[in-house]
Amino acid sequence: MNALVQAQGRQTKAATAVRAADHAQYLTFMLSGETFAIGILAIKEIIEYGGLTEVPMMPDCIRGVINLRGAVVPVMDMSARFGKPPTAVTKRTCTVIVEIEAEGEQQVVGVMVDAVNAVLEIPASEIEPAPHFGAKIRSDFIEGMGKVNGKFVILLNVDNVLSVDEIGSLAQPGGELQAPLAG
Repeated sequence: MNALVQAQGRQTKAATAVRAADHAQYLTFMLSGETFAIGILAIKEIIEYGGLTEVPMMPDCIRGVINLRGAVVPVMDMSARFGKPPTAVTKRTCTVIVEIEAEGEQQVVGVMVDAVNAVLEIPASEIEPAPHFGAKIRSDFIEGMGKVNGKFVILLNVDNVLSVDEIGSLAQPGGELQAPLAG
């Protein structure tokens, strides 16, 4: 009897592991009237928008930096990153603190959004590949399209959207990487 209970316990743990692999959790948020989502594993925290220090010569999509417990964290306006007008600040505007990998190191970036909605669990069977045309943002920014209650949620590829190298190149005159001047 005891062996049967142990065997059932192993089967239950295996089934739970399989179900966990079939589902992923995403934080959904609003941006210019559209719903987007980021995988919850990349998110460190959500804070109230504010306390921003503007930095000269930054790309339009970088609103500035914040002091997050002694660390300097750049804050990106997702709307501007997607080539839309800058986000208007309201009472619901938030900064989502995201951790990405850049050049083999962990980098923390703040993402300015209109409002945070909820954490949703989306089964892998309800995620479609990113469209190659017709999207209002670059296709490499889209990880997939999640179906939630009959509507699509755009699942973002945070490593591409928040690419430190690409954003750094935008800060250069003409939006291109510039060689340092020989002195």
